[in-house]
Amino acid sequence: MLTLDGSTGEGGGQILRSALSLSMCLSRPFRIINIRATRRKPGLRRQHLAAVLAAAEVSNATLEGATLGSGELRFVPRRVAAGRYVFDIGTAGSTTLVAQTLLPALLGARGPSRLEIGGGTHNPRAPSFDFLKQAFVPLINRMGAKVSVHLERPGYFPAGGGRMCLDISPPPALNPLELHERGEILNLKATAVVANLPLHIAQRELKTIATELDLKQEALELHQEDRARGPGNVLTVTAQCRHITEVFVGFGERRVRAETVASNVAKAVRRYLAADVPVGENLADQLLLPLALAGAASFLTLRPSRHTMTNVEVIQRFMDRRILTREVDTDVWRIWIEGC
Repeated sequence: MLTLDGSTGEGGGQILRSALSLSMCLSRPFRIINIRATRRKPGLRRQHLAAVLAAAEVSNATLEGATLGSGELRFVPRRVAAGRYVFDIGTAGSTTLVAQTLLPALLGARGPSRLEIGGGTHNPRAPSFDFLKQAFVPLINRMGAKVSVHLERPGYFPAGGGRMCLDISPPPALNPLELHERGEILNLKATAVVANLPLHIAQRELKTIATELDLKQEALELHQEDRARGPGNVLTVTAQCRHITEVFVGFGERRVRAETVASNVAKAVRRYLAADVPVGENLADQLLLPLALAGAASFLTLRPSRHTMTNVEVIQRFMDRRILTREVDTDVWRIWIEGC
């Protein structure tokens, strides 16, 4: 049985989620120790346990150590079954991370599936629903799948209470991707959303982002969300390019000015545009696992994050793949996956 140390690399939930995905896809059992050992609250938290239990249900796995706070887990999958699955994290834990844990396995199932996941849809420490829908899922569909996502109700941190759905039609096989060119920018827009908070927060964010990115009024959108169970504020910049769409997100926080939130998002956008790469830092991390399952692949991105490098290590433990990273220019990196 493959044994992983959850305290290495990024040291958080990334190792566990990637291991669950790969274990289901490859029918390879694993044991993980020191789960999130470097975190302030180590072990399985509720959102991590939700991913474990969901993965076990989808793959009919046997488990040992699947309890809150557990620092060790054994996961032995059987066959992944297509079907309709309903999961609720019970907190503002990320629904998108649970979805991304299960999606690779269900892309290999013998039939369509539907996922309904309750919890946080817009969490500061995870990909937002908007990122999933506009940046990640279109690339999965380009690989041959048919995946659609729908937001029934947003869930912001810390109240949660959101719900998202994914409809998944697997391809005969995932097609490799090569992403070397971004192409011209077709549309650059900013959307500020507030839920149960003063409207001026979103207005100030849009004013700042318009100044820093030189956006015209028609590229700005303000939305007051009335379906959320708690307060929330999200600023999203979408860069629709010829060959790819990238999404940059900032979250309002207590004692952080709206102008600061917007400036941080603008900084990330400017870095991406200056590098002239197709794949942003967060998208690179999310793409690695499905690309490894598809076979040989290559893309240009920004300097890989610690999350990304941890993902590289976990994938290589499970698969006969070499994943190489190389800096080819200032803040421009090539990542490529060699086949068997």
